[in-house]
Amino acid sequence: MRTGAAKRGASARDAEDLANQIDSIRADIQNLTSTVGRIANKQINRAQDKAMDTANEAEEAIRRNPLSAVAIAVGLGFLFGVFTRR
Repeated sequence: MRTGAAKRGASARDAEDLANQIDSIRADIQNLTSTVGRIANKQINRAQDKAMDTANEAEEAIRRNPLSAVAIAVGLGFLFGVFTRR
């Protein structure tokens, strides 16, 4: 059987081990948070770039075919008006 001093010593080591594990988990969480943030920023930048490319392509298509663009806009406006009227 353990003596009181031995039990207190074991409890102190267990508490220290637990504290070390908690610190390790905190560090892991901070690293994961940082990694997720970097990945999210990269994805946001890619989405912004894609949106800008798509907008530029749309502008270019409108410049090449202005009458088609106006006809499409009129048609969409008409359909929107029909559907919102009901």
